[in-house]
Amino acid sequence: MGYRVGIDVGGTFTDLIAVTPAGEVVLDKTPTTPEDQSIGVMRGLEQLAGRFGLDLTALCRDLEVVVHGTTVADNTMIEMNGAPTGLLVTKGHRDEIEMRRVHKEQIWDPTYPPPPPIARRRARIPIPERLNFEGRVLVPLDEEAVRAGVRRLRALGVRSIAVMFLFSFVNPAHERRAAELIREEFPDVDHVSLSHEVMPRGPEFERTSTTLVNAYVAPRIAGYVEALQRKLREAGYAGPLLIMQSTGGVMHPEYVSRRAVSLLASGPTGGVMGAALVAGRSGVTDFVAMDMGGTSFDTCLVRRGRPEITTDWNWRYRYYIGLPMVDVQSIGAGGGSIARVRQGTLLVGPDSAGARPGPACYGRGGTLPTVTDADAILGYLPSDGFAGGRMTLDLDAARRALAAEIADPLGLDVVEAAWGIERIVNASMADATRRVLASHGADPRDLALIAYGGNGGVHAWAIAAELGARRVLVPRTAPAFSALGVLVADHLLDLIRSYVVPLSHVELDEVNARLSDLEEEATKELRSSGVPEDDVERERFLQMCYPGQNFDMSVRIAGPLDAGGLLDLAGSFHALHEADRGFSFPNQEPIVRGVRLVARGRVPTPDHFAELGDARDAAAARVGTREVAFGDGFVLADVFDGPRLAAGAHLEGPALVQEPFTVVVVPPGATLHLEPTGTYRLELP
Repeated sequence: MGYRVGIDVGGTFTDLIAVTPAGEVVLDKTPTTPEDQSIGVMRGLEQLAGRFGLDLTALCRDLEVVVHGTTVADNTMIEMNGAPTGLLVTKGHRDEIEMRRVHKEQIWDPTYPPPPPIARRRARIPIPERLNFEGRVLVPLDEEAVRAGVRRLRALGVRSIAVMFLFSFVNPAHERRAAELIREEFPDVDHVSLSHEVMPRGPEFERTSTTLVNAYVAPRIAGYVEALQRKLREAGYAGPLLIMQSTGGVMHPEYVSRRAVSLLASGPTGGVMGAALVAGRSGVTDFVAMDMGGTSFDTCLVRRGRPEITTDWNWRYRYYIGLPMVDVQSIGAGGGSIARVRQGTLLVGPDSAGARPGPACYGRGGTLPTVTDADAILGYLPSDGFAGGRMTLDLDAARRALAAEIADPLGLDVVEAAWGIERIVNASMADATRRVLASHGADPRDLALIAYGGNGGVHAWAIAAELGARRVLVPRTAPAFSALGVLVADHLLDLIRSYVVPLSHVELDEVNARLSDLEEEATKELRSSGVPEDDVERERFLQMCYPGQNFDMSVRIAGPLDAGGLLDLAGSFHALHEADRGFSFPNQEPIVRGVRLVARGRVPTPDHFAELGDARDAAAARVGTREVAFGDGFVLADVFDGPRLAAGAHLEGPALVQEPFTVVVVPPGATLHLEPTGTYRLELP
């Protein structure tokens, strides 16, 4: 058995987790290289190799698997710098994408602009063709119109083409023929996205939006993955490269290249999957996962050991994504978030200093104050031995930045300015968490928090205090936790097919046939990923809602789907709706909107997630004291060397536990306990 490596590329750092042949878990970090993320990935692997006394080639030859979470798709949508994209669409539906179901993010601002168009109107070509809802041809495909449209798109400089014809998810013949014509007229086109492959269900706007986003990001995803695979092969790696999807599982590059849109939020999703595993080992099944990195703060509700997965109304970067996604919500709040004064008001984020130049205290030329600068001034971070001993923080530079940009304009001293930054960023993260919990009717006082990311352990206590939560878990692998998450994530296929009828009109043969088609597709894809059939678990669902509802729910099919089973599903739907949304209408007949299959190929997981020290008595790992501010002046806090602590170590706040790439802050009155799993349990008063 060789090394297994998980990699997560963030906005500031690229995180790596390696499980050695002996079962040891080793983490490392390297600055992200935005110009080409594969450069940072290879540098990180080279750093890991040095940790094991190997060179890069030797490590790559001993690698068993590389699993990757990437922000390429997210960055493409944030920066809106994807491929020039065109659309072939059924005549009469050219402007479907503009109407957006009359959805506006700022409902009280009539001047709020629409999102930047992925495909300009002149690059959206109406094609005469029409199928009915049963897939029968009403208007044959006008092949000459397709050819003329493709020639026009080519003249406009389009490099990626999306195709969305009505009811193609029932009968894909027209879309498949259009793809053939595209490649005849435009053989060097970078990518063709067919809506029946990307999102094989209705309605039209949702399918148009999802397919356009897929076409927009796919060329950049393909280019990045190809470059990374080439560099890995050149370094001697001959194994598989698996990529994290927003559904919470991994798949091979050939699969995700067809559904590149499924890579949105793949890194944060990996963190949630890792949190679910680590929390389960600690006996916690209901919690809030919180990831605070250098650029963003991501949060997700997990109940019964599984993250919430939404199948409808997934808006990302102002575009609708009609695929199942782990419900991770993000805001621009991280260690690199820039603080500024605007019109006399202190603001923090969403802009980030990134890896270069980074916070002022990094000494890399940054002059703008960030959250990390405030953390350093308030005493949370060590000035020496930062980032695994690779950096020394320049506190004078941090003070100069805060004085010039925050303290002097507001008439404060530097410490007051730093505490103001701290309060604002913590309140922003708590508010983002409240929004997620409110949408699911969850009370934070009933939940544990699991904090990770390089800054999660620093701010977890303050976020918990804002929310009224009492228990926080901080894994020792928290600084690279999303990398651990992608490494332990299962192979996963989450497939949905449309089937819209009232429950009493369901044709069992039709439903079972569609489920069989999904199982056949899942078996084929998992086999191509090398997953043994014995390691595959399958769950079947009906998507159901009440008449008039826009959002359906997944109701698990536990046994044979027969007439009696349908009645049981109706009862299950009413009960699920009551539990999840607080009400139900048992006298109303549900509507079936589709069938869903989740196929999961299990992967091995480490027996433990961090190496433990030998100091069961925390006093033996005490290395000194430091002045730390908790909002009411500075107090003297004990400082502990985290790697020396053993399972069962217990300490009381105020205290700081310094890990190689993070710090766990224990406020006054709180206690910290290190569990055998390598997870710190923080109990607040």
